[in-house]
Amino acid sequence: RKTKGLCSLIGFVQNNKTKNAIPDNNSLFVSVCVVGIVHENVKMGSDGESDQASGTSSDEVQSPVRVRMRNNHHRRISNEDINKRLSLPADIRLPEGYLEKFAMNSPPFDKPMSRRLRRASLSEIGFGKLETYIKLDKLGEGTYATVFKGRSKLTDNLVALKEIRLEHEEGAPCTAIREVSLLKDLKHANIVTLHDIIHTDKCLTLVFEYLEKDLKQYMDDCGSIMSVHNVKIFLFQLLRGLAYCHKRKVLHRDLKPQNLLINEKGELKLADFGLARAKSVPTKTYSNEVVTLWYRPPDVLLGTTEYSTPIDMWGVGCIFYEMITGRPLFPGSTVEDELHLIFRILGTPTEETWPGITTSEEFKTYNFPRYHAEPLVNHAPRIDNDGHDLLSMLLQFEAKRRVSAEDALRHSYFKCFGEQVQTLADTASIFSVKGIQLQKDPGKRSSVHPESSKSSKIEK
Repeated sequence: RKTKGLCSLIGFVQNNKTKNAIPDNNSLFVSVCVVGIVHENVKMGSDGESDQASGTSSDEVQSPVRVRMRNNHHRRISNEDINKRLSLPADIRLPEGYLEKFAMNSPPFDKPMSRRLRRASLSEIGFGKLETYIKLDKLGEGTYATVFKGRSKLTDNLVALKEIRLEHEEGAPCTAIREVSLLKDLKHANIVTLHDIIHTDKCLTLVFEYLEKDLKQYMDDCGSIMSVHNVKIFLFQLLRGLAYCHKRKVLHRDLKPQNLLINEKGELKLADFGLARAKSVPTKTYSNEVVTLWYRPPDVLLGTTEYSTPIDMWGVGCIFYEMITGRPLFPGSTVEDELHLIFRILGTPTEETWPGITTSEEFKTYNFPRYHAEPLVNHAPRIDNDGHDLLSMLLQFEAKRRVSAEDALRHSYFKCFGEQVQTLADTASIFSVKGIQLQKDPGKRSSVHPESSKSSKIEK
């Protein structure tokens, strides 16, 4: 893959062309990706989007002269109109004189806007340009990318700048292509937002919303003792984001505390979609080298390459346990060690608990001892009956027996939140519901709960 034309490549590369997922070896603080499916036989623009008409755009390039004549009969265009037309933040700073220029060159608001004109408009505002962002502190570095804290000159808000190095003759790593292609289509309150993409000869920079810390750091700040109420709020948000992805047939495949970001409001967002896949892409198998070992389900540990959304639900169970206890559930060092830890607590699987397992050649080669299942509550005494029931539904050996994200959201464990949380708009925060807020965590040194937000040293 040549570096030249990279953004066009990003737009049409289909996930089934990369048969082997590349494990995520970096430990970046902020890292995200998106999964999208587009057609190959479409004329692409420089930003990887099709120039063809969509439900909200026209493939006709409007003539500035013709548009000027038609717009004379329309009302005066405001900043709010432009923000809505181009899907921009409400606090965007438009260049001087841009309002009048946009009014002259944009088609009437009752007419669709072409993708080409939309791209040109965004570029003129400052999107897609390095000079639009001020680089601040370095947040982390991995195999393929380095992440910096930055500030947008367009909104004056903090952002995370993920700089992906482009190797000569190699182009962008497939994880970066997945990130871009997926995140452009996932718009949800519990999924990190991709604000901008900047392409130069040596680097591809992804601009994300900035979140103060990840779940691992949050738990460390609590001295590994989180409020049980806060565990419930974070778990609900994790399930909300996953339900949105799974409904669109997107598998995250790398759930772990480090990939769940949290802002000072307490909003949790899924990040690092570098291993994500769109299940709807025609392919017989997926790689089994996915999901960090501690959060990898037993069917994948035993080598299955045919899996679906339940691959993520096992990880949710492990993260749920880790939040409630302050320690990882299955911290194995190898695949065999991981399976031993799982079977010691959940019991060695049988035909009753996992139909077909006794005929699995991979399972038989390990010759596991006969462990008997232990009640999970023995290992997580702070969990209540509803929580124990939900955890058991998540940690099922057989993939199809695991509860779905959508069903888990309706579990009685979350009954205390009320009915309104079940009907929230995709982009609405759980904290928009009256009465839902974080509580102070036991032993927390620097909290994101409302009482301490005024004294927080973390910049927003």
